[in-house]
Amino acid sequence: MATATLGGSLSQNDAVRSIFITGVKNAHALEKEAIQILERQLERLKNYPEMEALVRRHLEETLQHEQRIDEILDGLGEDRSLLKDMATQFMGNMAAIAHVPMGDEILKNTFANHAFENFEVAAYKSLVTMAEVAGESRFLTALNQNLREDEKAAQMIKDMVEPITRKYLERAAAGEKADR
Repeated sequence: MATATLGGSLSQNDAVRSIFITGVKNAHALEKEAIQILERQLERLKNYPEMEALVRRHLEETLQHEQRIDEILDGLGEDRSLLKDMATQFMGNMAAIAHVPMGDEILKNTFANHAFENFEVAAYKSLVTMAEVAGESRFLTALNQNLREDEKAAQMIKDMVEPITRKYLERAAAGEKADR
């Protein structure tokens, strides 16, 4: 029987557990969306091997994130939300495609990736709190691992903004294909 501490009172709180389960399902859908975005970007990265390596590495981590979330859902006796998964995969594909016609696709993708990773960081921080309050500490290791990996990816992408921008400008100024 899970207990929750809210506002200093200790009581069973099915509502908190339900919110946590919804959050985990949302995280699963978010990871599916991230996979679609990263896969679509990898298909188009040609002139920026440093970004390709980062995206490829984070795609592998994201696949592991999805697996950890699947394990949490199994541990909760819950199924993932197929509707949310399908919707977010579609959105991920559309987000990846949205920057294709832009002359500065690589820059737009870099900015979007940084924003997306920070969104995931916030989502995982919230899930860690929910797990603690819901008395589901058995999932904290996996959630914190996903959080740390997304924090690292967000920082790495942030650190790439300046060098990618400089490389983009150099390629464009030299008359080379600079967009991706």
